[in-house]
Amino acid sequence: MTNDAERAERFLDSLNPDVGELDDPVELRRIGLAVRGVEAAQEELSDAVAAARAKGRPWSQIGMVLGVSRQAAQERFGSKISTG
Repeated sequence: MTNDAERAERFLDSLNPDVGELDDPVELRRIGLAVRGVEAAQEELSDAVAAARAKGRPWSQIGMVLGVSRQAAQERFGSKISTG
């Protein structure tokens, strides 16, 4: 979870409905859950690309699946993975 998301979660947890009239922050918690879901999906995508490269898949095929050029795929993921 990002630092901002952690801060937001602590803020939401600190709200005390007994102190004053507050709206239920359920929609804000949904945003936090969505952010964590996006982060998890991005990590899975990076892992999947790394696995494809480890199996010898060329950047052109990875880019095709991503809907981007070979160069765009390599620029986005190339420095994040090792092909060793």
